[in-house]
Amino acid sequence: MLVVLRNRTYRHLFTAQVVALLGTGLATVALSLLAYDIAGDDASAVLGTALAIKMVAYVAIAPVVGAVADRIPRRVLLVVTDLVRAGVALALPFVTQVWQIHLLIFLLQAASAAFTPVFQATIPEVLPAERDYTNALSMSRLAYDLESLFSPALAAGLLALLSYNWLFVGTTVGFVSSAALVVSAVLPKPVPVERTGGIHARAAFGIRLFRATPRLRALLALDLAVAAAGAIVFVDTVVMTRGHFHRSAGAVSVALGAYGAGSMVAALLLPRLLRRFTDRAVMLSAALALPVVLVAVGVITAGAPDTRSWILILLAWAAVGAACSAVLTPGGRVIRRSAGDADLPAAFAAQFSLSHGCWLLTYPLAGWLAAGKGLSTTSAVLGVIALSATAAAAASWPSRDPERLGHVHPDLPAGHPHLSDAVRSDAGWRHRHHYVIDRHHHRWPTGASVAGRRVGSAR
Repeated sequence: MLVVLRNRTYRHLFTAQVVALLGTGLATVALSLLAYDIAGDDASAVLGTALAIKMVAYVAIAPVVGAVADRIPRRVLLVVTDLVRAGVALALPFVTQVWQIHLLIFLLQAASAAFTPVFQATIPEVLPAERDYTNALSMSRLAYDLESLFSPALAAGLLALLSYNWLFVGTTVGFVSSAALVVSAVLPKPVPVERTGGIHARAAFGIRLFRATPRLRALLALDLAVAAAGAIVFVDTVVMTRGHFHRSAGAVSVALGAYGAGSMVAALLLPRLLRRFTDRAVMLSAALALPVVLVAVGVITAGAPDTRSWILILLAWAAVGAACSAVLTPGGRVIRRSAGDADLPAAFAAQFSLSHGCWLLTYPLAGWLAAGKGLSTTSAVLGVIALSATAAAAASWPSRDPERLGHVHPDLPAGHPHLSDAVRSDAGWRHRHHYVIDRHHHRWPTGASVAGRRVGSAR
C-alpha cells in the first residue's frame, strides 16, 4: 500500500490531507465540549443543528464548485480554501453564543465543500493505475481515521494540560500546513472540458449522472446507510459518554477513538479484499452489519450504565467504524468507473453533495431524537433507515455489472468520430465499450449483455 507514496505529488497531497485532518479531529472534540459548556444536556441538539448547517453548505456549494472547477487553477482553489478554514478555526475559541457556532461552522464547511471534491478528483489523475488508485483510497481512508483515532488521543493528552480552546489553535496549524504542502506539489493539468451549457446545467450534470447510473444510485443508498450509523457516533457520543455513562471529557476521545480504530483496521484489509471480491460484494456485506450493530446499541443503552456496557459500546463503535470504512473506501473506484475523465470533478462533487444530503437528514435526526426520546429509540430509528437503504442498494446494483456494455446510437450521423467501431443495425449504430453517461450516452442501456455478445469486443 505504501508504494504509492513514492509518487512525489501524491505524497505531498496525502501529507496535506493528514495534517488537515489531524487539526479537524482536534476541532471535533473541542466543538463537542464547547457545545456542552454552552448548552449542557441540550448539547446533542446544538451539535445536530450545527452539523445540519454543515451539510447544507456541502449540499448547496459542492455542485457549483464542480461546475466551475476547470475555470480556477486547482492549486489556487485548494490553498485559498485551506486558509479560509484556518481563519475560521482561529475564531472558534472566542465563541460565546450558539448562533456564533452555527455561523462559523457554515463558513468553515463552505470552504471544505469547495476543497474536498477538487482534491478527490485530482488523485485518480495523479495515480491512473487501478491498483495504485485502490491503495490511495485506502491510504485516504486511513487519513480520515486519524481524525477519529490519533487526533482524539492527542486531544485527550492536551486536555490534561490545557483548556479545550487551545485545540482550535491546533486546527489552524493543520490547515495552514495543508496549504503549504499543496503549494509544494506539482498538480496535473485537468482534462479539458467541452462546455455545453451554463454553470447551472453543468452543476446538474453530476446529479443526472447519479440518477442514470445503477451502481451510482446504489452508492448513494449505501451513503445513507453509513450516515444513519455514523450520525449516532458523531452527534450522540458526547451525551452518551457524559450524560448516560457519567464519564469524563477524556472518555469522549476514547469513544471516538474506538470508531477510528475499527475504521483503520478495515482500511488496512481492504486492498487485499478488493483483489478477491467485487466492490459490490464488499460494500453490501459491510452495510448489512450496520443495522445489526445499531440494534445492539439500543439494547445496551436501554440498560443501567456500568463498566461492562461501556466496553460493549466501545466495541460497537469499533464495529460501526469498520463497516463504514468498508462501504466508503471503494466508493472512489465506483465513481471512477462510472464517469469519463473530464467529468470526474463533477462526479465527485455530486457524490460529495448527495452523500452529505444523507447526513443532513441523519445528523439532526440523531440529535433531536436523543434529546427528546432517548438513545435507545434513536438507535432503533437509525437502524431501520440503515437496513432500508442497504436493501435499496442491493436492488439497484445489478449482481452482474460489466464496464463494457453494448448499446445503440439511433441519433448520431454516419461518420461521427464516436462511431468508428460501430456496425449498422435496424435500430441505429451498435457497438460496445466502457459505458458512462456523457454527451453521447444519456441513459443506461437495456439488454446490454445481449447486444454486447452480438458486437463482440470493441473499445
